[in-house]
Amino acid sequence: MADETGRPGAQPAPVPVDRLHLDLPPVHDTVREARDYRKERLAGALRLFARLGYEDGVAGHVTARDPEFEDCYWVNPFGRAFAGLGAEDLLLVDGDGRVLQGERRVNQLAFAVHAAVHRARPEAVAVVRTPAPYGRALACLGELLAPVTHEACAFYEDHALLDEYSGAEDGARIGRALGPYKALILRNQGLLTVGASVDAAAWWFLVAERAAQVQLIARAAGKPVLIDHHSAVTARERFGGDLAAWVSYQPLWQTVASTS
Repeated sequence: MADETGRPGAQPAPVPVDRLHLDLPPVHDTVREARDYRKERLAGALRLFARLGYEDGVAGHVTARDPEFEDCYWVNPFGRAFAGLGAEDLLLVDGDGRVLQGERRVNQLAFAVHAAVHRARPEAVAVVRTPAPYGRALACLGELLAPVTHEACAFYEDHALLDEYSGAEDGARIGRALGPYKALILRNQGLLTVGASVDAAAWWFLVAERAAQVQLIARAAGKPVLIDHHSAVTARERFGGDLAAWVSYQPLWQTVASTS
């Protein structure tokens, strides 16, 4: 490497690893801090989905469990566009669909599904279920996500298919169908994802939608070649956890945080 005179100089010493910054999920000292953080991330995820077109009229919801009150959840209000939502617009709703904080109505049928999934998965902080074209198309075929790409391997043996049409009023059956997995394909409806953080649940939804897109394109072009079982499991174990999802989501979060 040349110095300021243009003559060859010594290569700089590597920066010690412990001095390099790495974004990790924050640890909150108070319930209020945790609540404010979840609400901020929830509103940001909704704005991101609006930018990507994952919204269809009044359809589409993201919920986040309140860090203090059991069986209470923050959710986007009925009839409000995702694009303009901030943390102050979110509703706090109990598991029976009653609004505890906020000034607007909640979509009762859609929220019932989220409440049932939250109850079935008490360790899950967030649930995402919103319209997205390729996830819907794959759901119409009644197919699982195939391990045809490295990214799709995150869902290898870690998602399920509810292979019959289930209305929004059957939330308990949807919760049972999800089981221990990170994602569920609802036949003729679309995708549902969960995560230990809003960021993770949002990231899994985005990755599942992209995986569905690639799978459908590959099928239209020919016969996709599947990644073998051992390689798919190895890939899932490497980047299929919620911490990896949180880290992967941060560049997208930065794009919506800067416009909030």
